[in-house]
Parts: sequence; structure tokens; C-alpha cells
Amino acid sequence: MPRVFFGLEVPDTVKKRLLALQGPVKGAKWQNRNQLHLTLAFLGTVNEESVPDLCQAAAGVEAPAFELLVAGLHTFGQAERPRNLWAGVSGDEALRDLQQQLASQLAEAGFESGHSGFQPHITIARFRKQPGSVAPLLDEHGDERFGPMPVTEFVLFESTPGHSGSVYTAIERFPLAGPLDETGTHDQ
Repeated sequence: MPRVFFGLEVPDTVKKRLLALQGPVKGAKWQNRNQLHLTLAFLGTVNEESVPDLCQAAAGVEAPAFELLVAGLHTFGQAERPRNLWAGVSGDEALRDLQQQLASQLAEAGFESGHSGFQPHITIARFRKQPGSVAPLLDEHGDERFGPMPVTEFVLFESTPGHSGSVYTAIERFPLAGPLDETGTHDQ
């Protein structure tokens, strides 16, 4: 049975800047290039037969393409004892609309899409039981802009446990309406 989630892919230019933050922090399990993403809806383990129904529900989402700015470092937990280190996004009203529409479509199809309280983020590191402080990283990079993130589609991913962390494989892609123009706004 596959373990699945819907998410957004992060552009390589942003990934490069996020990966450059990695350093010797006690207990940090840094995400690799292929693990960096923004989760829209986590479904967990589903029956293989349910995947076409998930895809059909997601295909009902009608949202325009938009652009986010990946900016700022944050933690879940205190900076001295974090559970996760993550980058935030700004310009996320369109993102919240997309996530709410997807959650609604999934609910109508009978799927639970994780917990409520959507907090858009890109996990950079997860921490084990005795984490080291990331306060110096937050002091140095807390307000940093990591770059634009055009959102022209969302993806259904399968998450497979691997030796060096989960491996995410795209199952299906769902394009958003219309291209972005060169300024990053939706082309009417």
C-alpha cells in the first residue's frame, strides 16, 4: 500500500540556496535535494485501488497558476531544541486557496487529508531526540530570501522509506490554469 501526499516541487535555484544552509548541527537530519518540497495534503498509507480516486478528486481543483517567494527560516519547537527547521513562503493567499480547494475535493471523495491548520513550509532539517541549537542559523539567515517559486502545477507523490530518508516519486501531476507571465502574475 503506497504512502502518499500532495505537494509542490521546489525550483532547483531555491533548492541550491536551501541546501547551502546545511552544517554541523547536533541531531540534524538534513533533507536532500530530492526531499525538498511543500506539502499541501498528507494522506498517509492508502490502498493501491484508491489512487485513481485521489487523482480524480485532485483533477477537480480549478486554481490559477501563481508565484510564491521562499523566504525566512523558522523552527517547529524552540530554536535551542528544534523538532524541524524550515523555510517559509510569502504571497501565500493563492497557496491557501489551492490547499483549501484540494482539501475540499479530497473530503468530498471521502479522503482525510492530514491535520487541520495548514502551515505552508519547506522542511530543511528534522531533528532527533537531543537536537542542537539552530539559533545561530536563524540569526544569520532568518530573514533571507531564497528565491521565487512559480507554482504551475501540484503533484501526487508516493513516499517510500529509503536508507537515507524517504524517497518521493511523482505519481501524477495536476496543472493549474493559465501560465504565469514574466512578472510572476497570472496571465488572463
